[in-house]
Amino acid sequence: MRSVVIVGGGPAGLMAAEVISARGVKVDVYDSMPSVGRKFLMAGKGGLNITHSDPFEVFVARYGKRQQQIEPLLKKFGARELREWVHGFGIETFIGTSGRVFPVGMKASPLLRAWLKRLNDSSVTFHLRHQLTRIRPDRSLQFQTPNGEVIVNADAIVLALGGGSWRRLGSDGAWVDWLKQAEVEVEPLSPSNCGFDVKWSPHFREKFDGHPVKSVVLSFGEFRQQGEFIITKEGVEGGLIYSASAMLRDEIYASGKAVMLLDLKPDRALEWLKEKLSRPRGKRSLASYLEKSLGIFGVKAGLLREFVSKDDFVNAERLAALIKALPVPLVAPRPLDEAISTAGGVTFESLDENLMLRNLPGVFCAGEMLDWEAPTGGYLLTACFSSGYAAGHGVIKYLSEK
Repeated sequence: MRSVVIVGGGPAGLMAAEVISARGVKVDVYDSMPSVGRKFLMAGKGGLNITHSDPFEVFVARYGKRQQQIEPLLKKFGARELREWVHGFGIETFIGTSGRVFPVGMKASPLLRAWLKRLNDSSVTFHLRHQLTRIRPDRSLQFQTPNGEVIVNADAIVLALGGGSWRRLGSDGAWVDWLKQAEVEVEPLSPSNCGFDVKWSPHFREKFDGHPVKSVVLSFGEFRQQGEFIITKEGVEGGLIYSASAMLRDEIYASGKAVMLLDLKPDRALEWLKEKLSRPRGKRSLASYLEKSLGIFGVKAGLLREFVSKDDFVNAERLAALIKALPVPLVAPRPLDEAISTAGGVTFESLDENLMLRNLPGVFCAGEMLDWEAPTGGYLLTACFSSGYAAGHGVIKYLSEK
């Protein structure tokens, strides 16, 4: 009987296991952790954002420079197919106000439990606490386990090893070195959907750590989006920052820093601010005037104090301009392990159209270990499911031709 080994028990690996086992092929799933789907469960902790309701042409554009490679995968198993798949477990989905799609009940655990039951019923076998250490020259797999080293052979292999973020949940990126040794092209792993370091003054850091900055517009190059983010001791993080993180990160890598512009009063025009700031304020302090007349206080006022010179603070025209476009220099992305997701990985050029490694026939790759990235909002999970689905069908095709 033909057998397939899948390494990695996240959404990509489990989807490949479902596709392959449904064809009557023996499937063994290996994972380094004591249980599977740990990052999937963590991602759903605040509500499982399974996918997004964007029209297809908008949805696929979220994958940036890898849109061309991701698009064929999404056409076979995209947002619509993923929702139907969730419904197949008797779990309904709904579209939130932001267009994001969630399962009713919001939790990841009921879906994962139902999924694992389906896989067990399909005779998928799970091997936990098995850390893959390398692919040997004969294409056998070498695992380190609590009971020592184990060597495993199979007719085909799916690697779904994740990226390099959230190491404690099993994605440590250790596979990069031994895939490179097998002459597989791998782009360096880097943080995606990440926060950034800012050189705050000690006073600002202590006073505003953990404070949300709400209803601002972030601009960087062609990017412009309204939202909110959070001040941290190290810098900034949160949804609005994550949305621009790929461009900000690339600029830092290219030039050593990136300067984002913040519109602290997006609901007011520049001329309105100039007129307000030009009025006599009497005995009121500038801080009091900013709060009473412009509604700028707290962390927003702190940001102005942090980055506006004393001379500009007393110049109505300059201060108005800075309120509409406050430059905040970012000096470095936060470490990879803190990032929500990973950029870089196995390049699509080293894979065929079925996601099989050209240098290692019979070995397929799926999920976040591939060289793509996307913003949060359901796009990350969808591409993981989609690539697992594609790799599973690639395995079936490979075995039939073999």
